[in-house]
Amino acid sequence: MKAAFITGHGGNEVVEVRACPRVMRQPGEVLIRVEAATLNQVDLYMRNSGAGITHRLPQIMGLDAAGVIEEVDASEAVLKVGQSVVVHPGITCGRCEFCQRGEGVLCTKMQLLGEHRDGTFAQWISVPAQNVFPMPQGLSFAQAAAMGVNYLTAWRMLFTKAQIKPWETALIFGIGGGVSLAAMQLAKAIGVKVIVTSREDSKLQRALAMGAECGINSQTQDVATAVLSYTGGRGVDVVIENVGEAVWSMAMKSLVRGGRLVTCGATTGDQPPADLRRIFIRQLQILGSTHGDFSEFRALLSFVEKSQIQPVIDSEFPLDRIHDALTRLESGQQFGKIALNLTA
Repeated sequence: MKAAFITGHGGNEVVEVRACPRVMRQPGEVLIRVEAATLNQVDLYMRNSGAGITHRLPQIMGLDAAGVIEEVDASEAVLKVGQSVVVHPGITCGRCEFCQRGEGVLCTKMQLLGEHRDGTFAQWISVPAQNVFPMPQGLSFAQAAAMGVNYLTAWRMLFTKAQIKPWETALIFGIGGGVSLAAMQLAKAIGVKVIVTSREDSKLQRALAMGAECGINSQTQDVATAVLSYTGGRGVDVVIENVGEAVWSMAMKSLVRGGRLVTCGATTGDQPPADLRRIFIRQLQILGSTHGDFSEFRALLSFVEKSQIQPVIDSEFPLDRIHDALTRLESGQQFGKIALNLTA
């Protein structure tokens, strides 16, 4: 089979597409012929540094995937050969205190595909049966693959952490990125009013065409001032952000009293000013969130199918053009997910 390996750190030259033996399925696992996978920011991080993530080299890249089952245990009651499925990329230990109480997303020994072990940028993968879910109807393989990281992350941020309500208003930073776009679509699907930001007017226009109520150009406008103007001086109930230091102050100033800020990233820095007086005087809630567990993934997939959400695919590349796909992601010009077609 062919797979995209990371062989070191420091740039595109450490990423190689090479032939390797087809993965062997172990008891309790499902062998999947991968149809599509999508790129995530961590793929760039692994290529460039990988610092702080325990891994070995060379290692197959990629976190999420969708494909077709080729082999499964005869005793498996839910999954069957020929079924289209999507992968949850978190391999949990099942034994730590968090796994035992049903919070696998907090597992102390979590191994993520593409980070701690071989990932999904390969023509075949074999993963534990508990990590494999039937693919929602109405989605392409590329769209379904996007569920495993960005949409699951956005789902947990909105509904588990922020517990957002249909009558509330949300501010989402960096529209066009995977998590931000997923959060907008999920929030809009339940009736939330959504304000989005971007440094590019073209992305704001696309978001407005998809249902966002207000678009703010963070390069030419003061975000907090614009938010307060739009909300009549009140502020928003929820802020969804994955940018970190560069937007932290304006995010805090955009919140209504008692509002909730949920963060899942720090691409511009992880040491923003705390602004503690604002936090305790206005009784704000700051919530950290990463990925999601199996029950959240199941709920997400059901919701996407019933609400007929269509994830936005920015572009698709064959595996042999992995460098072009990574360059596209690194440019920040994408609107939606960048996908790899493993069958091309």
